[in-house]
Amino acid sequence: MSLRDALAVPAREITDEAVYRERRRLLAAFAALPALGLAGCADADPPPAPKTAITPAQAASGFRTSETLTRYEDVTSYNNYYEYGTGKADPGRAPKLLRVKPWTVAVGGACAKPGKLALEDLIKGLTPQERIYRLRCVEGWSMVIPWLGVPLGDVLKRFEPTSKAKYVAFTTLSDPKQMPGLAYPALDWPYREGLRIDEAMNPLTLLATGLYGKPLPQQNGAPLRLVVPWKYGFKSIKSIVAITFVERMPFTSWNDAQASEYGFFSNVNPNVDHPRWTQKTERRIAGTASKLFAERIPTRLYNGYADQVASMYAGMDLKRWF
Repeated sequence: MSLRDALAVPAREITDEAVYRERRRLLAAFAALPALGLAGCADADPPPAPKTAITPAQAASGFRTSETLTRYEDVTSYNNYYEYGTGKADPGRAPKLLRVKPWTVAVGGACAKPGKLALEDLIKGLTPQERIYRLRCVEGWSMVIPWLGVPLGDVLKRFEPTSKAKYVAFTTLSDPKQMPGLAYPALDWPYREGLRIDEAMNPLTLLATGLYGKPLPQQNGAPLRLVVPWKYGFKSIKSIVAITFVERMPFTSWNDAQASEYGFFSNVNPNVDHPRWTQKTERRIAGTASKLFAERIPTRLYNGYADQVASMYAGMDLKRWF
């Protein structure tokens, strides 16, 4: 199925999570048996193997983790989306309000080929990839999510950024009719975020259009959101309508609201506490019948992706540029 088709999957055809998990488990088990000669199937449906050993190449890339996946129902119900309210349950209003088709994204700024494209054309010709990433919220909780999407760098290259493109700025949809939270000045709307150009081009940085093999739910930022797994979750901006190449560090919503608490870079760093709480540990979403959170676990520098991203910050004062 193409990514374009995936964006329009009817509800009756969506794979139940339990079936998804079991199918992936079986594929992983078969793939581990070389005598069966199943290598020809690998490109069509590579298994993430969330509870089995991953290959050295997968581990080195950072595109997979063997950690237990967070349940679909928890990923889609415990999140932040202030355009619908500041409570964890407020994003649940999005499915009834947010219209994801048609969807266009304006790309401009310091590039040779600016344009306003339908989402289908923005990602046309790019093969969707499944990436199992850790998500670490600045609030101190975390998840493990199987995303579906395309590398951001592959999309940006199409617009031929110029030498003045030092940063990439992103803007979320801002429509009071679809987003009731905009009536409250929790932030300076529309929601905006940004990355340095090398961060945007890093192979880990993903434009997500789905999760758990299903189209991205509205409450999780449908139909297009950013996923930057080594940064705190608020950097992974939702429902993107504009991408702009700029020369100077762009305005970002949380940094503007409280710069002493939310830095521009916002790399996950257990050695730099939030002014109001520690960042040394995190509560992994457990998703059991008895409790939402598991026991606290240590937080890793760059959320465990140091091998893939630390070189971008060599020589930087990580406490100053938090």
